[in-house]
Amino acid sequence: MLNFILLALLWSSVRLDAALQFDLHVGYEGKIREASWFPIVVELYNDGPSFNAVIEIWSGGPGQLGDEKYVREVPVELPTNTRKRIVVPMFASGGRFGSSQWNGRLTGGGRKPEERTATTETVALESTILGALPRNFGGSPTFPELRQRGRTDLDPKVARFTIDTFPDNPITLEGLNAIYLNSEKAPDLRAPQVTALLGWVRAGGHLIVGTENASDINGVPWLKQFLPMELTGARDVPIDQEVLGYVRSTPGGIEEMQTTLRRPRRIIQQGGNAYANIEEDSDFRDARMSVAIGTVKDGLPPLFAVDNLPLAVQAPRGRGKITLLTFSPEREPFRSWKAKSYFWAKIAGIPGQFLNSMEPAGFSGGVSIDGVFGALIDSRQIKKLPVTWLLLLLVVYLVVIGPFDQWWLKKIGKQMLTWITFPTYVVLFSLLIYFIGYKLRAGETEWNELNIVDILPRGEKVDLRGRTYISIYSSRNATYPIDGQAGHATLRGELMDFHAGNREASSARVVQNGNTFKANVDVKVWTSSLYANDWFNTNDIPFMATVVQSGDHYELNIENLFDKPLTEIRVVAGTMIYSVDPLDPGEKRTVQLTLDKGKSLRAFVQENGQFFGRAVELRRAVLGETTGGHLEDRPLTATVASFASYLEAQQHQRSFVAPPGLDLTPQVERGDAVIFAWLPGESLCEKINGFQPPRFRQDTLLRLTIPVRQSNPI
Repeated sequence: MLNFILLALLWSSVRLDAALQFDLHVGYEGKIREASWFPIVVELYNDGPSFNAVIEIWSGGPGQLGDEKYVREVPVELPTNTRKRIVVPMFASGGRFGSSQWNGRLTGGGRKPEERTATTETVALESTILGALPRNFGGSPTFPELRQRGRTDLDPKVARFTIDTFPDNPITLEGLNAIYLNSEKAPDLRAPQVTALLGWVRAGGHLIVGTENASDINGVPWLKQFLPMELTGARDVPIDQEVLGYVRSTPGGIEEMQTTLRRPRRIIQQGGNAYANIEEDSDFRDARMSVAIGTVKDGLPPLFAVDNLPLAVQAPRGRGKITLLTFSPEREPFRSWKAKSYFWAKIAGIPGQFLNSMEPAGFSGGVSIDGVFGALIDSRQIKKLPVTWLLLLLVVYLVVIGPFDQWWLKKIGKQMLTWITFPTYVVLFSLLIYFIGYKLRAGETEWNELNIVDILPRGEKVDLRGRTYISIYSSRNATYPIDGQAGHATLRGELMDFHAGNREASSARVVQNGNTFKANVDVKVWTSSLYANDWFNTNDIPFMATVVQSGDHYELNIENLFDKPLTEIRVVAGTMIYSVDPLDPGEKRTVQLTLDKGKSLRAFVQENGQFFGRAVELRRAVLGETTGGHLEDRPLTATVASFASYLEAQQHQRSFVAPPGLDLTPQVERGDAVIFAWLPGESLCEKINGFQPPRFRQDTLLRLTIPVRQSNPI
């Protein structure tokens, strides 16, 4: 009987351990993009007793949880016989040369903790990652092998998804430059995944759709409406020369204007166009394929066509774009075409010069744009001791404990008192240093918040992609609570410069609750810590605008739908930036933007951003000039920081580097207009500070990107 009981207990123990599946899928098929958000998909399957669990995720080596600055927790209920997939947003702050190891731990229910480790390959910010939802594994896109350049992180990558692992959070898709979707997979996407995909496109992504059958698209309402072409049938036509001609051609139209979309500048050395000399494939000559036919609804003329039948149609969608391939690139003969990897590189927007670039291995560097926002909103209560005063204090200290002490004790004839006077001097100077530090640093707890909010129109509503920079000054060593907004929201620390391995400077424990979060952030006494809250939600339209070009001038029509005045309004159109008078609540106005009222955008950015580098450097210095590490004009600085690519850079440096979507330079270079409007003392969402500081300030810069319309000729 006893043996039976022991055997039953042993079996139940084995059953308990074997009843749980815990897996991590990190990044985009193991790839992440530096300084970008990416998903970690946690798969759980519990076939044992129900219990409440906590998932902990951190970067670094296994067993280093206590040493890591950033830990993300996800509480989860695991009933018996349940399977769950949870998407956790993570930020690639380790840089190309930092840690590529990610760890997960599952605890709860009195069980032994389960730990998993996954490694990732980091892709440089200026390179390309193409996500793919192909019809089958063999149909996934490929990129050409590049010449050896000593920097494998610059090689463009393809990451294949399954429907189960495709994220449902638009923020976690921001590390992707483009996504290929086979039309046969579109019906399988769940509603949250579709919402995330379309939000990502409007925020600047590039969706490429391959057509298996017109019925696939016509049976999916969201995709049918989103595409730039109405499909009605199919026809068998030759495509070989048209596809080859497109690959060899110089980009044009919207494709040319968006070639550098979401790609930092000043990093590509010209090495010739890799597409120009693509050789013909004899097996692909006279190739015929089934091509969907129909009517182009909008967008520019087809990228390429045969017998007036479009083979590829491209159109803007918000800040991003969509490309429809009216044929299936996963079917023969295209699937076996030897040059198809160059086709995918071309359609994904990789410049031919990039494919031939022989980038030196040591080319890197750059400074995070986070430092600019820190210099803008850090507390002004902090003062620094100038180096000259520190040196003077040191000289006085050395004189007192040395020559002065010896002279004085010798004069009174009591040299043996040095055993008392010396420690007394040390204590007095320590108290003096503490008093000086108190006078320079002591102050009230302070919360400074700056919201950079992109307005992404979508019918009668808008998507808002917000970046809330938060600087917390603490009067004591303390931990402060932060609550995320509704919608999708997550938190990261300040990204340091790219010479230092891109590490986050601040620390926090973030608990992801569904699509939002709660966090406890640590701030040391008499210091400011910078955090970035990235969020995405749907809201009412704050203001509407159109920009119409007529000759060499523009006409702005703008209406304030917000219940507060809009100030510091600036409009970028063409290569110029214009200032517009404030707009009262409900006010509607038409403004003529003429060349004599504007200024070159590049000159505007470089003139007002020339002190950014110095400010970031002095901000991080412990000693020195206090005011030199401050930037004072919030709306002006936030506007200038929106064009980081135009800021001056040193030779072989990337200047200021911004996470994807923050830099609006690609939008201007594709011909869009950008309207900036300032909301002082306001935010478009509820307060996220979970405590009430004595000092509090919040401001918002709204950014609306819209196409420039052409006036109708008389």
